Amino acid sequence: MSKKKVNFYPGLPPRLRPFTEADIVCGVDEAGRGPLAGPVFAAAVILDPRRPIDGLRDSKKLTEARRDELAPLIKQHALAWAIAECSCEEIDTLNILHATMLAMRRAVEALQTIPTIALIDGNRCPPMDIRAHAVVEGDDKCHAISAASILAKTARDALLVQLHQQYPQYCFDQHKGYSTALHMERLRLHGPSPVHRRSFAPVRELLQADLFAA
Repeated sequence: MSKKKVNFYPGLPPRLRPFTEADIVCGVDEAGRGPLAGPVFAAAVILDPRRPIDGLRDSKKLTEARRDELAPLIKQHALAWAIAECSCEEIDTLNILHATMLAMRRAVEALQTIPTIALIDGNRCPPMDIRAHAVVEGDDKCHAISAASILAKTARDALLVQLHQQYPQYCFDQHKGYSTALHMERLRLHGPSPVHRRSFAPVRELLQADLFAA
């Protein structure tokens, strides 16, 4: 009995797909645009139609445990994958939007297989040498974008756990740099660390207050 064909584009009906079966399609997504600390990450994934992965969806709709289960499967079964980042310094210099676009481009350019089109989660595309198409809420419409979402999220979370070892007073392992009540309490108590984004308002305001007090 032949296997049932998997629909890798559940939210993109054929008439809306900006590619053909001859194209090499990669999905691209980011993680970490909103946090006050740490780099912004992006991933690019080219899935193998012969090796489908069950359970791919927007990483935000998956538990941490499920993301951690899926990430190694994606790396094992994908035709190609890559993860890239932009540092806090680049974020502060370029702004978070441009830094995110740069991280996405870096991820695509790091793929060992060159795609012919990139499907980008969101409403805009980074400049790159291949065709790119923005897909709003694409991480639940295209499995390759879902896979990229999972890789970017798990890679960034792992880094924030490492940063917790270096800066335990901020509890990065718990909030991953997002502006939770706990993070804001620790930020006010200890002041910004070297891995906080100085261009983000809560961090910038604390730095300005320290300068004024001095």
